[in-house]
Amino acid sequence: MSRILAVDDDKDILEVLQFILEDSGYTVDTLSDGKKLFEKIDEHYPDLILLDIMLGNTDGRELCKNIKSADSTRRIPVIMISASHSLNDVLRQECAPDDFLPKPFDISVLLNKINKQLAA
Repeated sequence: MSRILAVDDDKDILEVLQFILEDSGYTVDTLSDGKKLFEKIDEHYPDLILLDIMLGNTDGRELCKNIKSADSTRRIPVIMISASHSLNDVLRQECAPDDFLPKPFDISVLLNKINKQLAA
């Protein structure tokens, strides 16, 4: 069973993601504070990370860059999620996520993107 780490400062979105993903057979960890990302990764190494761009006092793009630049985490697929940024905005950053999902998102699109990344 694949483990997914969902990182978003909106607790309602985390609850919805957790419900959808667990209902689809995934083990889900959630995190509302990006500052604790690497602690959470060390605690339960995820097979995939869903990462919001706007995390209150933390920028998800910076976290993505840190994930992709560390030897221990660079192979974890990262799907960035955002209501206020476009795919082009994200891809212009130093962080190159494995995929991007705009908010609000369609559940089937979310699950397809996750399945695609986990199969890669």
